[in-house]
Formats: sequence, C-alpha cells, structure tokens
Amino acid sequence: MYGTSHGKIRAAAAAALGGLLFAALPAQTAHAATTPANPGFESGATGWSTYSAGGQNTASFTEAGGHSGSARLSHWSSSAYKVETYQHLSGLTDGTYTLSAWVRSSGGQNAAYLALRNCGSAEQRTDLPPTANGAWIRLVTSVKVTGGACTLSLNSDAHAGEWANFDDITFTPGATGLAVKGGDLSTLPKNEAYGATYRNASGATGDAMSILKNSGMNYVRLKVWVNPADGYNDKAHVLAMAKRAKALGMKVLVDFHYSDAWADPGKQIKPAAWAGHSYTQLRTDVYNHTYDVLNALKAQGTTADMVQIGNETNAGMLWPEGSTDNWSQLAGLLTSGANAAKAVSSGTKVALHLAKGGDNAGTRWWFDNAVSRGVPFDVIALSYYGYWHGSLAELQTNLDDAAARYGKPVLVAETAYAHTLADDDGLENNVATADQLVTGYPATPAGQAANLRDVMNVVEAVPNGRGMGAVYWEPSWTAVTGSGWDPADPSSGNAWENQAVFDYNGKVLPAASWFSHR
Repeated sequence: MYGTSHGKIRAAAAAALGGLLFAALPAQTAHAATTPANPGFESGATGWSTYSAGGQNTASFTEAGGHSGSARLSHWSSSAYKVETYQHLSGLTDGTYTLSAWVRSSGGQNAAYLALRNCGSAEQRTDLPPTANGAWIRLVTSVKVTGGACTLSLNSDAHAGEWANFDDITFTPGATGLAVKGGDLSTLPKNEAYGATYRNASGATGDAMSILKNSGMNYVRLKVWVNPADGYNDKAHVLAMAKRAKALGMKVLVDFHYSDAWADPGKQIKPAAWAGHSYTQLRTDVYNHTYDVLNALKAQGTTADMVQIGNETNAGMLWPEGSTDNWSQLAGLLTSGANAAKAVSSGTKVALHLAKGGDNAGTRWWFDNAVSRGVPFDVIALSYYGYWHGSLAELQTNLDDAAARYGKPVLVAETAYAHTLADDDGLENNVATADQLVTGYPATPAGQAANLRDVMNVVEAVPNGRGMGAVYWEPSWTAVTGSGWDPADPSSGNAWENQAVFDYNGKVLPAASWFSHR
C-alpha cells in the first residue's frame, strides 16, 4: 500500500519508486506572482492548472468543505487516475522557501504528495498520510529556489475511489527540517552480548549503530537506571554507548529513569538504595546521580547533548514523594535534576517527558503546573505511539499548541510501529493483532516506514521551526534469548521485536531510511 520513498526526494529517484508521474509536463506559463493565487480555492480552480498524462483532468476539482473557508481542492475518480494540480510562480528572490498545505487523504494511493519542482534545484516532496475521521493535517516541504521560479504541485496516483483534499496553500521564505532523527539504542549492548547480529540493506553483516548511522540516524537515546539487576543500562554502559555514538559523529540524549528498572506512567519505583529516603534527601539523590553520570560523560569527552529528567512522568516520579498528587515536591525533584545537568554543561538541553502525544489537555495540565512552579526546561518531549496516543491530527494539535504555549521546541521522544504481526520469541508482542493497528498502516515493512514518515512530517510542520524531530524507540531490540524485558529475569522475552527496524533475519528494514528525512 505504501512505498518507502522519502517524502523529500530527488525527482530522479521517484521513477524507481513508481512515483514519477509527471515528468513529461507540457511547457508551463509562469504566473507573474511570488505568492500563490487562490490559495484557498474559494474561486474554484482559478490560478491553478491541471495535468494528467492519461487525460483524467476531471479527477481534479473543487468542491464545498474547506479547511478554513468554504471550498477545497479534491482529487477523486471512480476509476484509477493520475493527476497533478499545479501553479508556477516567477519573480521570486532566490533562496529557500516552504510550501505549506492542509490535507486529508483516504490512504491507499500509489502516491499522494505535495511537491516543489522546476525550482532550480532537486525536487522536494512530502507524502500525504491517511487521515482518521476526516481530520485535516498541515504538511510542509521546503526547497532552494535558484533562478527565480518554482512550481507548486499537488499530486495523486490513485486507485478507483481513493481521494485527497488540499486547502490553504502558502509559499513563504524560510526552511524546515528536523534536527533530531534518533533512535533509543539502550538494549543494543545486551542484545549484542547474547548474540544478536545485524545486516545492512545489502545483506552484509555489520554493527547495528553504524548501519543506523549510515541510514541517517544522528541521535542516540540511552536510558540510565541506578542499580539494575542485570547490570545493563547502568552508568558504565551509558558511558560505553556514548563513546560509540560520538565516534560515529552522533549526538547523545540521556534518559534518566531514577529507578532500578522501567519507569513509565504506570510505575515510578524509587531505586532500592533510595527507598527509605526523605523528600529532602531524594532531591539530593536526584542531583548527585544526575551530576555523576553527566560529569562522567563530560570527563571522557562525550558530553550529553540532551537529557531527560524523568521518563514518561505523567503522574510524577519517585513515588510517592514525587507524585503529581504533590506537585510542589515533584517540581523540586525535577528542578534538582535540571540544575545538575546545567551544572555539568550549560549547553546540554533539558527535556521533560510525558507519554501524552495526542493528549493536549493532559499536556497543558502537566506543563502548566511545572511552569507555574518554576521548573527549568528547554524541550518538551512526548511519547507518541499511534495505537495508544491518538491520531496524527491530535498529535499535531498537541505539538503545535505546546510549542506556542510554552515557547519551547517539541520532540517526539518515543515512537515506533510494527512491521509484522508474527512473533519471533514466544512472548506475545505489545502489538500483536490487527485490531491494534492504526487505520491506513498495515503491519508490513512499508506500513512501518509510512508511519514513521508521517510522524516525522507532523513534527516538521510545527510552526516557527519548533519541531525538533523524533526518536524511534528500540529500533535494534530484536528477539535474542537472554535479552528480555525484565532485568531481574533472564528467561523473560521481548514483546517489541516486531517493532524493531531490523527484520527477523537481522536485516535493516525500509523504515530506517527515514532517518535521512531532511
């Protein structure tokens, strides 16, 4: 259903991916305008042209029901069709420009995308996601204009009955892009120790981190536990992994759980060594632990680029003292961690992390409380799994609002999707049945790739350049006996292997190519 081509792609590559629909466009007459005419389609198709190699121009039309106004552009036909609606601008000052559009889509097309072409540089495009319940999504794509002209292009290559809607087109100076294209590789050392092997797209065996780096990954997220039962995810392993990442030219995000094992919305268990400590002592514990790990990283020449003070702290951390039932104490603990991070390196970004990707009300409630109590932070980090945390439209609403409300960049600190529903180790996976899947994204390599692509595209579209990027959770956690989820139980299995970006033969999957997303 979905290809694995980049949303921003050279036109030459599109042919190999079945997406070069309109290479033989007729000569175009440039509008003597630097902004698109009739951007909301309120005047029908005035100012826009239609092209279809198969003579299917009627598949592009305007109708009632716009995003902000009364009309929209639609692509639809009762038979299979390929159609482009475009507008060519001239008189532009050379530089970088961004096309923005509000879109909806049935999904399932061979291709449906925004494109910027004939701009004097490589064609750029962004694919439309399948949209739930008729919700509109804003997409962007950027291009470097050389020669003063550029074509704004809206495209569909669809089966009978599939549709796309477009509205509220803008074309403005400025660039978009993602600074963070990361992966949480916390379990990689344990997997390697128990014999996991990894292969690149050509089938050659190699180092998983290097394979992902070569796919475009530029950030490695590493969780740290205080005294884990199996010895993994401790300070020593974080130091070793940070050396590997930095040696490859990648940045490092350290994720403090302040626990001996998993900390998440359902459990925030104090480390055993801190179990009897008072709130006042816990503040000191948080400061000292945070400082110790980060200072050791700095001392070996691998200063953390970003840190999370807590992991998925929806209901607080270090329960019960740091529960959201006692916000003043939670704020004190968070502040202790943030202050320790800045004491080691003022350039390290401090992130606060919630598992509330599509929950705007919950995100507002939490961060309003943090801000009102003076908790310092640089980044708003959110987990977003489409099968748990709402639609892409709800994610977009939350990211856009949080960025604007608090004036901070936003990061999807965790995301993932299944490439199969098959099991590889006998433990039922977190996503195991078809009814758990997100509509429009099958549990296939292509569906996994499309899901990551669309999450990244939503982050990229956050206004004012405040969408930092996305981190894929545990892309290398394949099923290996001994490398299970429970640090206290060597026989525990892995409920995540079908969401890794390596298949059951250890070969990297197409989703990894999205780490090259511009």
